[in-house]
Amino acid sequence: MTDVIIIGAGPAGCTAAKTLAQTGYSVILLEKNKLPRYKSCSGQIIKKTADLIREYFGEDIPQSVTCAPALNKGMVFTNRFGKEFVFEQNGYNVWRNNFDMWLCEKAAACGAKILEEQTVVSCRSTEDAVDIEMAGKNRYKARYVIDCEGAVGTVKRKLLNKKDRSIITFQTFNKGSVDLDHHYFYAFLQPELSQYDSWLNVKDNNIVIGVAVKDQQNIDMYYNRFVDYLSKKYFLKIQQQLKTDKWLMPLVDNKHSIECGVGRVLFAGETAGFLNPMGEGISSAVESGYCAARAVMSCFETPASLLSKYEESIQPLRDYMKRQWEFVSKLNGFR
Repeated sequence: MTDVIIIGAGPAGCTAAKTLAQTGYSVILLEKNKLPRYKSCSGQIIKKTADLIREYFGEDIPQSVTCAPALNKGMVFTNRFGKEFVFEQNGYNVWRNNFDMWLCEKAAACGAKILEEQTVVSCRSTEDAVDIEMAGKNRYKARYVIDCEGAVGTVKRKLLNKKDRSIITFQTFNKGSVDLDHHYFYAFLQPELSQYDSWLNVKDNNIVIGVAVKDQQNIDMYYNRFVDYLSKKYFLKIQQQLKTDKWLMPLVDNKHSIECGVGRVLFAGETAGFLNPMGEGISSAVESGYCAARAVMSCFETPASLLSKYEESIQPLRDYMKRQWEFVSKLNGFR
């Protein structure tokens, strides 16, 4: 019997694991991929994320996990009418595999047991524990589970018996040039360029170009439109395409629906539905992972209070996400 099993070694899972392990709880962190895991992500660390890492992990994000340009100066939004809005805010530009691995090592240093290439098939809450079924022969039992699998995890889908609503993200890494400041992340909201948003940023001199769509069959159409737009407006020139990425992220709309968990299983990060505008999910992952861990610590002997305690602790985060989405809606001309 383990005190807490955490599923997913991303920012939410690592923060929860570190918070619990450093306080003396027995923690197993299960990751389905081989570490360091790859994650298709902008890797833009906003000031809020950097502040939370400093608070929860006791140190600043190291230079070793960043990529060039290491300093991110903010975001530039282009709304659906083509008008630009610049938001200055110093942050970091990181590779997610290195950043997530650094967080994972911090959790392990506090006593969390990290197990890679472990796929969880299902969780079943009993009166006093959670039984965890793995893809192989292994089974685990824990007093509590924190599910941080991300947008397409099987545990939440089976527990709630519902289909996840997801957006497909497609991006390419390219050698070339573009007439934009590499220190900013650029997001474009014009509906003719994507079914959600499109973006451009630079990592180690690779120009990253991406679009989000609801239907996979539309990827090529929107991607080609976006490249053509960038070529005409910002003189994008692609010399060589190095690789492509395809990923899923949760579809978050103005309903701001958050699902906190079931019984002894809590959801954190994208699993719960936390995602800020333009796909910024690291800050909410770190914060919700910490809140989930604190809720388990507060209610370890009183499981009936767990969900209400967690819901109470994440209310400020829910309010923050709602304000962010309302702001972007107004910026985009919606009321």
